[in-house]
Amino acid sequence: MFALSRRSDAGIAPARGGIDLPPSYFGAGLRVRGVLEIEGELTIQGFVAGRIAALKLIIAAGGRVEGDIVAREVVIAGNLNGRVFAPSVTVEESAHIEGRIFHNAITVARGAHFDGRMPWRPIVFFETLDQLPETQP
Repeated sequence: MFALSRRSDAGIAPARGGIDLPPSYFGAGLRVRGVLEIEGELTIQGFVAGRIAALKLIIAAGGRVEGDIVAREVVIAGNLNGRVFAPSVTVEESAHIEGRIFHNAITVARGAHFDGRMPWRPIVFFETLDQLPETQP
């Protein structure tokens, strides 16, 4: 399980006691509502409504997420309506985002659509984050 308070160097060591986990794929025909917790990398091509926690999350072009994302690294090429809490974020030109991206480092490609805020946070913010802030009305 991904813990919000993990140290920043924890991503260097493989998960599950030295076993390298293969990437997980959430296909275009899949839809889910709820909480997803992935110990490694997850690529989403389908639809997810809920909270996602992963070491690395990729929202592929055509993929859609409605909810909060907590990860060490996030790549967004699809649609996101929600919040991202990740030290490293990459927004591709095909991305369509409505929400907030809390980050330490972000790259946004020309042509990406973003409606919201991208507040910078120091790396210690992610290391000490033990619960997600409540959404504001």
